[in-house]
Amino acid sequence: MTESVPARLASIRDRIALACQRSGRRPGEVILIGAAKRQSDERIRAAADAGLRDFGENLVQEAEAHHRLLSDRTVGWHLIGPLQSNKARRAAELFDWVHSIDRLKIARRLDDEARRVGRKLLGLVEVNLGAEPSKHGFAPRELAGVADELFGFGHLAIVGLMAIPPPATDPAEVRGWFGRLRELRDQVFAGSKARPGLLSMGMSADFEIAIEEGATHIRIGTDLFGSRTPRP
Repeated sequence: MTESVPARLASIRDRIALACQRSGRRPGEVILIGAAKRQSDERIRAAADAGLRDFGENLVQEAEAHHRLLSDRTVGWHLIGPLQSNKARRAAELFDWVHSIDRLKIARRLDDEARRVGRKLLGLVEVNLGAEPSKHGFAPRELAGVADELFGFGHLAIVGLMAIPPPATDPAEVRGWFGRLRELRDQVFAGSKARPGLLSMGMSADFEIAIEEGATHIRIGTDLFGSRTPRP
């Protein structure tokens, strides 16, 4: 019998608690984001009914439908996929968090659009740790040169870093990538005022290691919801 979404959620929370225990942290320090890409309305609603309060979206248009689905709930909306500049206006209206700020142009547009709608957005800078051509994000060496501008926006508050490390099966290699993002966070946010320096890292296959390395936000899709609905 297929495990239900509430049972999956409970299991993930148990695993979060154990990872926090191993690393001397409190479970409340880690926000679980349900990655809702291509998941059914039934599964998303079941997660919300079971107490999930943060949902991640890859696409602006899919987020619009999920907003309507959970319109009776108070949840946090996180954009975790790449954002095209022509979708920045709608993103500023729909999301509370943007984890995928991968270039200055997008940061500037989001700040402008957030000001237009009178909102404050929380943003994380995406870092391409492994210099992979297939992935988005700033190169680690670029961060120092753009930090001043990123921290200077009025309506977009940059509060941390995000990364999807290169694929790896060796836990030591996975841990090394997450440790590298933590080190970059410490460098970029050193001396910044009222900047918590959050870390959005870890997905279904590796979130426990990410927590042990300091993740504050983990993005879980398959382990929470099950397999995605195939594209038509």
